[in-house]
Formats: sequence, structure tokens, C-alpha cells
Amino acid sequence: MKYLIDKNPYFMLFFLFSFLCSSNAQGKKESSTKITSSEIHLTANGYRIFLNGEVFYIKGSGTSDLRRLETLKNHGANAFRTWSTHNGRQILDKAHDLGLKVMMGIWVGLERQGFDYNDEKAVEQQLKLIRESVLNLKDHPALMIWGIGNELNHYSQNPKVWEAVNEISKMIHQEDPHHLTTTSLAGIDKKYVDLIDKRAPDLDFLSVQLYAPIDRLPELIKASNYKGPLLVTEWGATGYWEVEKTEWGAPLENNSSIKADLYRRRYQESILAQSQQVMGSFVFLWGQKQERTPTWFGMFMPDGNETESVDAMHYVWNGKWPENRTPRLHDFRLNGQRAVNNIKLKAGATYLAQVEVTDPDNDNLSFSWEIMRESASQKTGGDAEKIPEIIKGLLSYDTDNNVSFLTPSHLGAYRLFVYIKDGHFHTAHANIPFWVED
Repeated sequence: MKYLIDKNPYFMLFFLFSFLCSSNAQGKKESSTKITSSEIHLTANGYRIFLNGEVFYIKGSGTSDLRRLETLKNHGANAFRTWSTHNGRQILDKAHDLGLKVMMGIWVGLERQGFDYNDEKAVEQQLKLIRESVLNLKDHPALMIWGIGNELNHYSQNPKVWEAVNEISKMIHQEDPHHLTTTSLAGIDKKYVDLIDKRAPDLDFLSVQLYAPIDRLPELIKASNYKGPLLVTEWGATGYWEVEKTEWGAPLENNSSIKADLYRRRYQESILAQSQQVMGSFVFLWGQKQERTPTWFGMFMPDGNETESVDAMHYVWNGKWPENRTPRLHDFRLNGQRAVNNIKLKAGATYLAQVEVTDPDNDNLSFSWEIMRESASQKTGGDAEKIPEIIKGLLSYDTDNNVSFLTPSHLGAYRLFVYIKDGHFHTAHANIPFWVED
């Protein structure tokens, strides 16, 4: 991997002088007004991205949802990343209107989804299609970085994937000399750092994606022996593969307030604290998706309401809380038990659930409840999942924060969800898995 290093104290003066001379030489050419040139330099504060000669520390999120970009800007972010070039022109146009910069993802075939990197024709065709996307988007002023592939090391065995990444990076640098290239790894370990260093040296820097292990980022970087610049391109809630599970294998999801506290602490203690190598980050996910549950990773609800994790990111990006905050959850019990108690209920019997919640702004709260079948998905790496069935007709309300319900007649695994809205486009959420037995 290649990156610029300059410890000369006169570096910035020289760089700015060179940039101004270059700009004057261009006159009023269209390219000089459109393109945002990105580079990396080693400064007194560590590695930093420079956009047209100015330091740019990335405060961003992962999203490709055009509906969410205005809220991203309003909460204090300055950038976002995508996972593919789909709708790339629309995304870049909207980003430019809002003053946001984009790490444009390039979708690269995944071995776990059947792409064969021994198939030279398939690799060549992939490179051809990517070239077309690069040529179409390379001069857009909102473009900052090209992200080549996503977690290509996840369930991957063929090291030729990194040679393909290198060829893509070389092609990009040939067609677009103004923008940086990187690839995003699942985790960070010496095996893949060494493989990329050997087989994909054309990349400008490395990006990593961690969830619970973000708490150990300093030791993981040290163990990997990677000494260059880094972006953390995904991080956030603790993953469903990293939490405790029930006896029947249902992962225990943190409620929205626990997640928000983790977002804030992880940003402050793991992202900002590694300023010598980490040049910023993209939190996951500025949107909503089904991944084991409909609420696991999304910082938004399906109706567009914000969760408390958005509050947390507003705080770390701005140094203050938003004007109106999301309700905070304190406890959630089903039949007097918490999720860790492996709750088993009798089919067709009636049970009570109770949630304890407060609102920082004393807003009037409304409650809604759902019973959903447990997800049977075995997919990994963020691959698309089907939303489990919602079981209707079982709930009867006692008071707002209490609900009584009949258990389903069919045996098996379910979850009880509670959603609390404050009337100001915020929702708190929690769920408890339970097993219905005869």
C-alpha cells in the first residue's frame, strides 16, 4: 500500500503553494472547479486526508438512502460511504447539494456468493464494468474516495481476489488520478494485511470494519503490524454473532439505549483515541434493514423515526445533544424475567410484559407491541434477509407500558418487541426472545 509521508515543517506551505500554482495554471477550466482532489499526508496529528489541500477528518456514516442524507448533514456529519455505484450519480448530486463528501463503494464479486477468482474471463468482465462506472463518476465534485469491495476476506479462501483488487486500483489511478483507493476488511489481522501488502500494493490505504472488537482496536492494529493510515468504514452496535444466545440459539439484542451508549463510548474511546492512524470513520447504519431483527443495526426505524443512536452520534460530532432527545429504556421484562433468563412459555397461555422508560424532554409517550417469529436466517456479512412473520391477534393492552398477550399456538421461537415514540420523530425499542412449549 502506498501513502504520502512528509515530516518537513514547511510541507504545508509548499503544498498550498503548489496547489495554488496548479489552480492558476488551469485557469477557469471545468476540471479545476469540479474535481475534489484527495491525498493522504502525515501531519503532526497523524495521518490525515487532504481535500484540495485542506485537512478533512471524516465524520460519516454508511448509507445509500437518499431520504436520509439531509438528516445526516443536520446531525453534524461531513461524509458518507456507499457499498456500490448503484444510483451513483443521484447520490453524488444530492451529497454535493448538501456539502457532503462520498466514499463511493464499488461492488466486487464475493467468493461466498459464488464469484470465482480463478475464472479469468469473469474477472476481466468485472474490471470492464467497474471501469465504466469509474469513468461515469470520477469527475464529480462530491467524490472523495473509491472503496473497492466490501469485506472480501469474509469467508474467502482464494488470494487471487487481492490481485483483482490491485488491478481495479491501478485502473482507477490511471483513469482518475485525483482520488484515493482503499478496500474494507472484516476485522484487521496480520494475515490479510500481509496479503494485501503483497498482492494489492496499489491501494492508497487500508480500511477496517469492526463491531464488538472496536473496543480493542489499538491492540488489534498493533498485532496486525499495520503502520499506515486507516479508516474505520463500519462500526456500531454489537453484532448478533458477538452476543449471548438463548438455549435455542436466539441472539440477545441490546435495547436502543444500551446501543446508544455503546456508539458514544466506542467513538470517543476507540475512533478518536487512535488519531495517529485513524483518519475518521463511517458509523453503521444510517438507515434501516433486517438483519436477524428489523432493529439490530439500523439507526432509524422503518417509518423514518430516529433511534437514540442518532442522538449519540449528534453528541460526538457536535459536542452537544440534539434539541429533542429519544426516550431512554431502563428495563424490559416478560413474565417477570429478562431475556437472559431463557424465557419459556406455555402455548395458548396469557402472560404480562412490562417496560420501564423515561423521556429526557418529558414528552408524551406512545407504546406499540409486536410478536414476531424468530428469524431462521443463516446468512452472513449483511446479505439480504427476509423479515420474519408478525403474529397478529395475540395482544391485549392493560396500560401503555404494560401488555398482556396470548402465546402462539404453534411451538417454537418468537420475539416480543416494544416500540416507544415521543411524538418528535424518535423511537426507543427493545425485544425479548421466548420459546413456546407444549
